[in-house]
Amino acid sequence: MTLELRHAHPWNVSPREAVAIQNRLRGEVVAYDDLPVEISRVAGVDVGFEQQGGITRAAVAVLSHPELDLVEYRLAWLPTAFPYVPGLLSFRELPAILAALDGLNQLPDMLLVDGQGLAHPRRFGIACHLGVLTGLPVIGVAKTRLTGSHATLPLERGARVPLLDEAVEIGTVLRNRAGVRPIYISVGHRISLASAVDWVLRCTTRYRLPETTRWAHRLASH
Repeated sequence: MTLELRHAHPWNVSPREAVAIQNRLRGEVVAYDDLPVEISRVAGVDVGFEQQGGITRAAVAVLSHPELDLVEYRLAWLPTAFPYVPGLLSFRELPAILAALDGLNQLPDMLLVDGQGLAHPRRFGIACHLGVLTGLPVIGVAKTRLTGSHATLPLERGARVPLLDEAVEIGTVLRNRAGVRPIYISVGHRISLASAVDWVLRCTTRYRLPETTRWAHRLASH
């Protein structure tokens, strides 16, 4: 399988040029439901680093839905070519993620990315960037908040509150397990926020993180 990108841009750019690329592409984000009729392959994406950060290791784990069994995975290693800059994570991680996706026998119907989507200062986090480039439905599932604010979240499982930025809802703060830290869900591409939350819950069992993320993290970190 060959991954065909919908948009092309250089990766060897300065942070200022990276911001300009984000601003140019963010208008391509589809923030409503444009999903396949059947979703039977859901994938998690995560990235780790080796050799003191010199090598980026990306993992894509494809799970069956609704069973959530691992059916395929790919790893990719690339030299790390972009510095760590908050808000520009995609320029550091996406080249390796795209290489891992390109190695799959069959693309997934949906991707859950360990990172932000619209819950980003320029409304173009890594989940949006990946979705716009590939054309796939993508959800941002972050472990920490990058921007925005929210009300106090109740401690029980399933509690949720809006993540707001100047009164604009940019995501949902969800507690997947009672008493544990919440996760931050936002639209990546081709999905509404309500559906994004629903799909994260469908992909979650008894742990804080969805199974897609857990599998990808396990592969990217070892």
